[in-house]
Amino acid sequence: MPNYITALNQKITATVAATPGICVFGQNINTGTFITGLTKNLAVPPDGRIINTQNSENSLCGMGFGMMLSGARCIYFAKQLDFMLLGVDHFVNTYNFIRCSRPTATLGSFSILALVCDQGLQGPQSSFNSFGDFCSIARIPCYSVTNSQDAARIIGTELVAPGFRMIGLSSRLFKTEFLELPLVHAAGDGSVFQYTEGGDATIACFNFSLPHGRALQQALAAKGRQASLFSVNYVPQPDWSPIRDSVAKTGKLIVFDDSKSVHLPAYRLLDEVAQAGRPFRRWTVTRGEDVDFGMSTDEFRVDIGALVSQVLA
Repeated sequence: MPNYITALNQKITATVAATPGICVFGQNINTGTFITGLTKNLAVPPDGRIINTQNSENSLCGMGFGMMLSGARCIYFAKQLDFMLLGVDHFVNTYNFIRCSRPTATLGSFSILALVCDQGLQGPQSSFNSFGDFCSIARIPCYSVTNSQDAARIIGTELVAPGFRMIGLSSRLFKTEFLELPLVHAAGDGSVFQYTEGGDATIACFNFSLPHGRALQQALAAKGRQASLFSVNYVPQPDWSPIRDSVAKTGKLIVFDDSKSVHLPAYRLLDEVAQAGRPFRRWTVTRGEDVDFGMSTDEFRVDIGALVSQVLA
């Protein structure tokens, strides 16, 4: 079983190699560290291009939108999500001008693959782990890749689709086993993936917290309780009805979100479920407001045993 980074590298390089005329760019994408192995063996068709670029993120984002307007398909490999803050003006204003004047179907494709620095000990300039917040600012679809099922859907379908999106990859998961999960349901917009079905609890995982949600689902199964397990991405106007329907059956909702933020997309889900009017118990497992932005391990600590006891009580 390949690890997370190896499996993603294989899926990404296969998609790029099969896309005519594609342009891929970023720092050290076919030299040096190959972005920690993410872009190793990257190759394009004869009419495509690979461009190693300088560190000028705002200009590179503008270049991507320019190519998208011309009908080209391009991918920007970004070393870390923190650097994308330099392109916020393009994400919000440039793309809003484009969306107001051009139907998405008439555009080329621009995707940004950004590493989220969530493994810790990288210092305050490499600690921005709030992917959902970032995407909500610009109201753009953003996908956190966590396992084989969402990788197949997101990389296979969204990576070179018309329009603009961001795809986040977890640095913390690079050397871990790439999860191979069964698929019960996948929303057409990529907002919701469901991996298990159960009538005793509903588990919804945001950002890169799916391994924690899976650990809870397995711990409950060991106690004879079956839970429905979901992972959730930020997209504008998401269809979260499968989660609402599950909570209506189970009456219990456990939400995981390992983002470094106090304004989480997970809270919108909780509000939407609450507005459905059916009573339910809820547990929200987040970092809270006490977040160390210095030299820390960045560990998202979850006491699964205690959580199981609470859910079963």
